[in-house]
Amino acid sequence: MNNLLDRIPVVLIRHAQSQWNRENRFTGWADPPLTGAGIAEARVAGTRLREQGFVFDAACSSRLQRAVTTLDILLEELGQDEIPREQAWQLNERHYGALQGLDKGEATARHGEEQVWRWRRGYHDRAGALSREDERHSCHDPLCQDIDPAHLPDVENLAETRERVMRYWNDEIVPRICCGERLLISAHGNTLRALIMALSNMTTEEVERFEIPTATPIVYHFDRNATPLDWDYLNEQNNQAA
Repeated sequence: MNNLLDRIPVVLIRHAQSQWNRENRFTGWADPPLTGAGIAEARVAGTRLREQGFVFDAACSSRLQRAVTTLDILLEELGQDEIPREQAWQLNERHYGALQGLDKGEATARHGEEQVWRWRRGYHDRAGALSREDERHSCHDPLCQDIDPAHLPDVENLAETRERVMRYWNDEIVPRICCGERLLISAHGNTLRALIMALSNMTTEEVERFEIPTATPIVYHFDRNATPLDWDYLNEQNNQAA
C-alpha cells in the first residue's frame, strides 16, 4: 500500500448489463446473471482501468451476482484478482418491493408513466411492500440467511437505501480510506446514486435526475480524512489514477 498518497482513489462501478436489465424488469434484490453483452462491458471497463494504471489494495461488492461477477471480471482484466475482497449485503440494490420482477413497460401501461418514474427515481417514493410470505422475499433467499430478518427490507425508497449504504460506508469504508487504501467497489445504480448524493451533497431534485450507466468506472478522490475532493467518470484522455 502506498502510504504517501495525498489523493486516495476509490473507484465505484455499477454492474454491467444483467439479464433483467435486458428484459427491462424491476430487479431489486433478485439475482439474475450478467448477459454476454454485460460480460463484454465489464471486460472493457477492466481494460480501461488497467491501461490507466489503477492499482487497488482491496475490493468490495454487493452480494448479488451481477455485481460480484462484474468485480471478478474487472480484477481479472487488471491482473489483481488476488487482492482481498468482500461481499456486503448493505451494497445490494434498492429493494423494489412488489414491483420486483415486473416488466417496466407493463407497469407503465398499468400505473402510468409518471407514477412508475416516481417509483424508480423518486427520493421519498416507494412501491407496494413485498409480503414475507411471497417467495420473492429475501427472507427465503439463501444469500440472506445470515442476515437479521429485521434488516431485510420489504420495500425501500432511495432515502432508506441511502441510510443503509451510508451506515456501511461510514463504518467499513471510511476507516480504510483514512488508512490510505485504494478501493474498487462494484454495486448498483441506486446504491451508487444514494452514495454519491451523500458524498457530493446533491439535492433531492438533483439525485432524482441523476442516472449512472452500467459498467462505467467513477473515480473519486479523498483526502486522509476521507473527505471527498472530486469525482468524475473515467475518461480515456486523462489518467486519473493516483
